[in-house]
Amino acid sequence: MTDEPSRPHPGPLTDLQRDRMRFARYDLATARAENLGQHDIADLIFIIERLRSRLHDMIDLVEELSPPAHGQPDKRVP
Repeated sequence: MTDEPSRPHPGPLTDLQRDRMRFARYDLATARAENLGQHDIADLIFIIERLRSRLHDMIDLVEELSPPAHGQPDKRVP
């Protein structure tokens, strides 16, 4: 056993990565708190597009932080 506290992720995140996660959490919390039945179709489309964009960004973030799969080329941006 070590004296080092356990970390929830394998390495330190950059400030930009932390901000990306914070924005995604905020958008999710905001969407979950909305009463979707009171919105018109344009508002609902905007909410869905925002969440879709955040989901895509979070998948990109996971790929940035994950090592490439065995036998697969590294698709991460240098």
